[in-house]
Amino acid sequence: MPSSTPYTGEARIAELVRAYLAAEYRWEMDGDWLNLRIGERVPEAARRFPEATRFGLMSAWNPHSVERPEAANRAADEALQRDLIDSGRRFQPAFSSAVNRSWREPSWLVIDLPPVEFDALSRRYGQLATLHWTAREAVRLRVDATRPRAFAHHADIDWLRG
Repeated sequence: MPSSTPYTGEARIAELVRAYLAAEYRWEMDGDWLNLRIGERVPEAARRFPEATRFGLMSAWNPHSVERPEAANRAADEALQRDLIDSGRRFQPAFSSAVNRSWREPSWLVIDLPPVEFDALSRRYGQLATLHWTAREAVRLRVDATRPRAFAHHADIDWLRG
């Protein structure tokens, strides 16, 4: 969710995480756009990539959920795409968006990138949150922050700090 201020306070992180939980996520394969939903399994990904053990969705757009000019976002996306090519892992086009389409960010569905490498790449591009899951489990929101004290526990969120 783009904003004019970086995620710095607990209230801002909570606001962004709520937006991420409400967002729509899709990935493309062979001309079909397929849904991803936090808290739900993705049998279509496992079916189309039967050898895969894990999946993740990440973007390079709007680091720290601060809106940037399109040219800067496109340059970052091209750099992320080069990094994904260099990783040797398969990846597919994807996107994240608000339900009302007030924001939309191109993303990538990444196949079998180990979590440590996945998180490092996400941090390199300043992303507060990604999606990540194993082939047999539901999609999880992976947040690179400490859970705000006022934010209730959520079964589908992994907080990477503290």
